Amino acid sequence: QTRATEASNAASILGVSLRKNLSFSDGFIANDKAHQLEVIKLIRHHQPEIVLCNAIEDRHIDHGIASKLVSDACFLSGLIKIETKSLDSEAVQAPWRPKSIYHYIQWKNIEPDFAVDVTGFMDKKVASVLAYSSQFFDSNSNEPITPITSKNFLDSITYRAQDLGRIVGVDFAEGFTVERCLVVNSLDDLS
Repeated sequence: QTRATEASNAASILGVSLRKNLSFSDGFIANDKAHQLEVIKLIRHHQPEIVLCNAIEDRHIDHGIASKLVSDACFLSGLIKIETKSLDSEAVQAPWRPKSIYHYIQWKNIEPDFAVDVTGFMDKKVASVLAYSSQFFDSNSNEPITPITSKNFLDSITYRAQDLGRIVGVDFAEGFTVERCLVVNSLDDLS
């Protein structure tokens, strides 16, 4: 219940209109058929063009597994021979494959394939992280100190974005990795 309330608060801060939790077990997410089918149903239902996933490798074992799970489900969701039922009826869902999958960077310092200027959004990003008060730094907490409850970790959200921003020529940037080469229509599209 605590995590659901925190997630709702973070979603409100970010202006998220839809958030779904598949209730996969913390610490025991698996990239298997059962988990893939649940993700495939959501992909086919919402038909996203772009999917953002966890980092491909991270401190928490669920993050890398979830990254591969979602990436594999994105591919599998485009296969005609995999049949899933609609979330709100017994109708068979049509195949759907997102065009792009991007992996955000979390704990580890992974070299990004591209960066997005997030200069105008850092206050909102930090506020959305702080909405998860049971997990992150809270000077009034009596809970045990963990790597993500430290003040250093909270500060790292800003200084890592600031450092990547410095490298790409903006105040703050968010890095992403890709599974396949990005395509642009023109060199003029690059900044």
